[in-house]
Amino acid sequence: MEILIKASQLILSLAILIIFHELGHFIAARIFKVRVERFFLFFDAWFALFKIKRGETTYGIGWIPLGGYVKIAGMIDESLDREQMKKEPQPWEFRSKPAWQRLIIMVGGVSVNIILAFVIYIAMLGVWGEQYLPAEEVKYGIVASPLAQEMGLQHGDRIVALDGQPAGNFSAVPIKIILDNVQTVSVVRNNELVDVHIPDGFVTRLLQSREPGFIEIGFPFFVSDFVAGSPAKKAGIQEGDQIIAINDEIIPYFNLFREQIQKYNNQTVNIGVLRDYDTLQFAVNVPDDGLIGVYANLQMDQLFNLKTKEYNLLEAIPAGISKGYYGIGDYLKQLRLLVSPKTKAYESVGGFITIGSIFPSVWNWQRFWELTAFLSIMLAVLNILPIPALDGGHVLFLTYELISGRKPSDKVLEYAQIAGMIILLSLVVFANANDIRNLF
Repeated sequence: MEILIKASQLILSLAILIIFHELGHFIAARIFKVRVERFFLFFDAWFALFKIKRGETTYGIGWIPLGGYVKIAGMIDESLDREQMKKEPQPWEFRSKPAWQRLIIMVGGVSVNIILAFVIYIAMLGVWGEQYLPAEEVKYGIVASPLAQEMGLQHGDRIVALDGQPAGNFSAVPIKIILDNVQTVSVVRNNELVDVHIPDGFVTRLLQSREPGFIEIGFPFFVSDFVAGSPAKKAGIQEGDQIIAINDEIIPYFNLFREQIQKYNNQTVNIGVLRDYDTLQFAVNVPDDGLIGVYANLQMDQLFNLKTKEYNLLEAIPAGISKGYYGIGDYLKQLRLLVSPKTKAYESVGGFITIGSIFPSVWNWQRFWELTAFLSIMLAVLNILPIPALDGGHVLFLTYELISGRKPSDKVLEYAQIAGMIILLSLVVFANANDIRNLF
């Protein structure tokens, strides 16, 4: 069921983005009176799930959910319709229009994707506002992964600054370290300010790491409830107790306790708890599954001071545009890492499994729209890259035509289209092969 929910969200998100992207090309083409022969969501190789003709255009839904397309008359695209291109140009064809009009048609999809991301962010801020946990409010400190510990961080550190600037949103700290090439992480450790200097080559290791959490919020283990037949409850542990130790080993966080208790299955251990102002010990029989039958209080709003900012419509518009603008900048930084041999980030490129995995396992509309806005930015940036077969490839040739006054021959465009399709197919195979490799 979890996989089905993630896949449903991914397909719906892609469907929305593809429709709007192709709608951008469609609207621009119709403005300049260029005929659009087909408008399809998903690819319809051999057959379509649905299609209907309205006027000059056939609208439909394909069965291969890897993209979509509009077939613009008189344009060399992935259809490679050589027969049409052999005929005399018609006034309603793409190739008959001035270069500046063709350029606008080609950037129409990217433009709509960027606008869509802005609109989603504006709507999200207007409806839900913005809630986040400032790094300085992670008052119990962090749980540092083994890789974070190698970098110099420790359990219990409170991150306060990155290269001398306030750390801001705690959840954004790892991505800032990667994208902004952070050199120094300032933490409060044992009530003292300590600078942790990031070693050379660490970003490469972080990108290649498959650890589930580089740094996590340290949740104190406050008991909120018990399962039926709980060994901990039988031993005398009560709701409201704070579990702090196993066999006199201090374990201040639920995150760490969950890992450590698994080592004591089928054993009796002494669990240390804080109750009011007293420290107590309880002998607990740990069953075969390594679980002592306790629910922890993990409610963020009860344990931490979350920052919430509400927006009215007038405030949400500039804030949403700003959020989209910085989202584009962050994604461009990610692309810079991907093409850098030093970071080897290309080894972490994922395909559809990776994209699908970022969606939550339960349906959450706020998270869905946040991810859809991000994917809209990603689709826009990737599409404008100067690779033949992408919008950016067409833009590159049209820019050359505008500057030089000479139009590339149809043969050049056709060969470029084929080369671009080979490149794109290779990238898709590479990304999805990475997914399969990482599964094992």
